Amino acid sequence: MNTKSNVDKTISIETVGIFTDISQSQSALIRALKLQNRAAEVGFDWVDIESVFEKIAEELEEVRAEFSSPNKLQEEIGDLIFACINLARHTGVDPETAIHSCNNRFEQRFRYIEQTLHQQGSSLKEASLEEMNKLWEQAKLQE
Repeated sequence: MNTKSNVDKTISIETVGIFTDISQSQSALIRALKLQNRAAEVGFDWVDIESVFEKIAEELEEVRAEFSSPNKLQEEIGDLIFACINLARHTGVDPETAIHSCNNRFEQRFRYIEQTLHQQGSSLKEASLEEMNKLWEQAKLQE
């Protein structure tokens, strides 16, 4: 058995591949999108949008199943997020733009809660979840 040739083959398999030029240093969300796009280019992709929805439902069930196991829970939530990025890709939505927009809406709605409570002479610490949810719904209606 020629050990050198086996080592050479292992090195070439590890250093040459369709993901080689996808940087580890970019955001995980963008990297996931690029990995999925690259896999899709060679035919490793869902055939229709319904399959993507089914995968998301499957991943959500796996999150529920592993809820009491912190190590597995992190892995399953990662899988769920990855599947959601796949949904964005299949629908032509830029997931980075989508999450930025979501963050901005969340912040704007939460500011509304803070400001309204302040105007009422109350605070976040004093308000009940029910009160905050009611204000959240009001903020949504004003968008």
